[in-house]
Formats: sequence, C-alpha cells, structure tokens
Amino acid sequence: MRLGPVETRLRAEIRKKGTICLALVDSEEATPKTAADVAKRSQECGVSAILIGGSTAIDQIQLDAMVRRIKQVVTSPVILFPGNVTGVSPHADAILFMSLLNSDNPYFIVEAQALGAPAVKKYGIEAIPTGYIIVGEGGAIGFVGRARGIPASKPRLAAMYALAAQYFGMRFVYLEGGSGVTPHVSASMVSEVKRAFDGILVVGGGIRDAVAASKIAKAGADALVLGTLLEEKSFEATLRRIVRAVQKE
Repeated sequence: MRLGPVETRLRAEIRKKGTICLALVDSEEATPKTAADVAKRSQECGVSAILIGGSTAIDQIQLDAMVRRIKQVVTSPVILFPGNVTGVSPHADAILFMSLLNSDNPYFIVEAQALGAPAVKKYGIEAIPTGYIIVGEGGAIGFVGRARGIPASKPRLAAMYALAAQYFGMRFVYLEGGSGVTPHVSASMVSEVKRAFDGILVVGGGIRDAVAASKIAKAGADALVLGTLLEEKSFEATLRRIVRAVQKE
C-alpha cells in the first residue's frame, strides 16, 4: 500500500523537526465546540496533526460532528484514533488503522479491523497501518482492549512486538501508556523498540512536561501524543515548551 498524503506529510515533518507532537482530543469527553477550540489552540502551539478518538467511543454522530467542526478551524490533518468500529468518520483525513497486538481478545487484534475496513474504503479515508502496543496498566484502553500490558521492566518484549508489527507490514508502531497514567513509557523502552523497529515510532500516555518529552524524543520517538495535558484549562505554555523541547537544535 502506497503512502498517502497525510503520512507523507508527517514523515516530511519528522525529517525536518526530528520529533513531532500530535494533539489527542478525547471524543468521549468533549463537545464539538470545545474539541474545535482545543484543536485550534493546539495547532497554534505547533502540533503537526490532530488525533480524535477514545477508548469507548460509541456515538458516531457526535464523533462526526466533532471532526467536521475541527476541520473548520485547523489546517493540520485530522486523524482518527479509533477504539472500536464506531470510531470512523467519513470527514477525517486519515485513520490510524490499528491492531492491538498484545490483546487477549482477537476482536481487538483483527476482528474490529475487518468490520471497519469496508467503511474506511467506502469513505476514502487514508489508512495508516499501525501496531498498537499497551505498556503497563494502559489505563482505560488497556482495560477495554483486554491487553496484557508489557511490564515496564521488560522493554525487550515491547521490541519483539514492534518487530512483529514491522514484519506484518505496519509502518507505524504506537507505544501506549494509557490516558492519564503515571508514569509514562520509559526512555529505555523507547530506545529498545527504536533499535528493533524500522518505522515511525509514536509514544503516548502520561507525557505532561518538556523534560519528560525531551527524554522520550532523544530515546528515539518520532512522534509524541499529548492528550491529558490538553484537558487543562490553560495548556498552551506547557505545550509550546514541549514542542520546542523535542525538535532538532
């Protein structure tokens, strides 16, 4: 499968900046109006794309309204971050077409993907093949997705899953610590996975300050996903510091 325009754009920004930041808007907690406000403010802080989704999103009408409202106020790509088949909107620019590789439930490894694939094709949404790996407890997505979280002290296990993702043909790997978790994915795990995986490495969960973001970026992350931070009333100053901290000198 050839690279689409969104993935091509993200890869170009990674080559230029070193590490990019992606804003994650929780479709379960926000309204279309508040989601658009957060997306616009995040873009002004320098994020490269807006992710939208949630671990238990079930309201497709609300999700679609949110995507359309966000696209009215940003020029950055709007990328779906689906927790289930209900996380598909025809108005999005792309979708992280993810397999939760360390789930105990085949539904989250391939069945949900099979059910959702026809809609992705019908709507012409750019699919970005992504191996999704839960680290530690994994927060809500770890619970919902029945994941056997990779122990923080076993980075080689994460590297094994990432290498399997590469051999499956997945161009992205997403290491997920979970929404609102403490601590975030460790720099040592990021480094181990990056040595094994020849692709775009995305890291999310629990990243709330520039110091932590910088360590993860230097360890090899190509993209950082920031979500919990954006729930704060005034997140802009911190987000700008993070964006500056992870870019090339």
